[in-house]
Amino acid sequence: MKRQKRDQTERAFSKGYKAGIEGRSRSLCPHDTGTARQQWLNGWRESRIDQWDGLNRMAQVQKLSNIQQISMNT
Repeated sequence: MKRQKRDQTERAFSKGYKAGIEGRSRSLCPHDTGTARQQWLNGWRESRIDQWDGLNRMAQVQKLSNIQQISMNT
């Protein structure tokens, strides 16, 4: 069975979340405009908020893994 390619907006959110975990600047967003850019920034922002709320890197990686599994199952 072939795996379906994930939605571009879900990928953008995940990539933005990962960038936030790594401490990268939001100005490094690879998307210039559109929904993908907004989702990337949403992921980046959520990651930074999680850090400010006290989640460590491992907890954030686990959260991202859970988000990705949920999106794959729907």
